[in-house]
Amino acid sequence: MAAYLTLDDLIRRFGRDDILDLAEDKDDDTGETIDQDKVDDAIQDATGEIDSALAGGGDRLPLASVPPILTAYGCDIARYRLNDERATEQVTKRYDDAIKALRAIASGALKLGLPKVDDDIISAGDVMMVPGRRTFPGGVF
Repeated sequence: MAAYLTLDDLIRRFGRDDILDLAEDKDDDTGETIDQDKVDDAIQDATGEIDSALAGGGDRLPLASVPPILTAYGCDIARYRLNDERATEQVTKRYDDAIKALRAIASGALKLGLPKVDDDIISAGDVMMVPGRRTFPGGVF
């Protein structure tokens, strides 16, 4: 199972200073430590919104690999959650756009290119029946 996003994804997309400003660890006197619990809560919220949309679209969860666009949407949602009541117009617009895209995925209007639940049934191999004999790995009994 792959995660939609990580703290590193947030830092790459928005910069360490932005994430530190949003999730500074108040227990650290240096002011240079990101509160991992606060970030994890925002990531969990973003994950919930993404899973909710994907479950409605029939995609198999959890995903084996994450399309980069879901990481981008997840980052926008998590950043919005970290901003809480002080979200700027730009942060709010990016969140709204991510939610609209997730709704489009759920409705089928936007495709991720993932196999559907019934599309990727995996076979373990062929089964051969021989009447009157039991054959097991390693020989006939």
